[in-house]
Amino acid sequence: MKEHIIVDLNDVSIYQGENQVLEKVNLNISKGEFVYLIGKTGSGKSSLLKTLYAALPLTHGKGTVAGFDLKKLNRRTIPHLRRKLGIVFQDFNLLDDRTVEQNLLFSLKAMGWKDTDKMLSRANEMLARVDLKGKNNKMPHAISGGEQQRVVIARALLNHPELIIADEPTGNLDPETSDDILLLLRKLAQENDTAVLFATHDYRILENFPARIIRCHGGKVIDEEDVVV
Repeated sequence: MKEHIIVDLNDVSIYQGENQVLEKVNLNISKGEFVYLIGKTGSGKSSLLKTLYAALPLTHGKGTVAGFDLKKLNRRTIPHLRRKLGIVFQDFNLLDDRTVEQNLLFSLKAMGWKDTDKMLSRANEMLARVDLKGKNNKMPHAISGGEQQRVVIARALLNHPELIIADEPTGNLDPETSDDILLLLRKLAQENDTAVLFATHDYRILENFPARIIRCHGGKVIDEEDVVV
C-alpha cells in the first residue's frame, strides 16, 4: 500500500554535475523497515543518500521521499522534507561549545519549535530513549564516541522522522560500540515505525545482524532479495 512506502524511486538516474553515477534505480522502502546500503567507495552510495535528502537534485526519473516529490522540491520546500528525516553521519557534527541538551535544543529551534518547556521535554525524552539520561549537561568532548553518536541519534529522532538516513554511522567506533549503535537503531525503527537506511562498509555487522541489503555496484542499485543464487 502506497501510504506505507517512505522511499519510492522509479527509473531514476543520479548525477554529480554532468557525470552519471547511477542509472535505472528502482527502490522502495516501507515504514518501519531496516535496510542496509553497501558498496565500494565511489560506487554511488553517498550520491544515492544525497538524492534522498535533496542535497543532489533529481532530474531523471520519478522519486518520492516521505510524501515529497523530489523533482518538485525547491529551496523553500527542501527544509520541510528534511524535517521528516533524521540524518546520522559518521562524523558526529555536534556543537563543541554547547552541552548535550543545548545541542538538541539548537536543532529543535532550527526546526521551528518555539515552546521552551516542550523543547526541554522532547530533548529529555529522546536522551532517555538512547540511554543517555543524566548526560544533559555534559559537553560532547566529555563523553565517549559511542555516547556522542547516541546524541546524534537522539537529535535525528527529535522531529518524529519517517526515515533515518545513517551514512556510515559506526565508521569511527570500535566493534562492540558499533553493535550497540546498530541494535539501538534497529530497536528505534521497530518501536517508532521509522524506516532506516543504514550505509556501511562493515560486513561483520551484516553477518551478525541480517536484514535486507541494497548494493551499489557498476552504476546500478541491486536489491539482494532480487538476486537469484
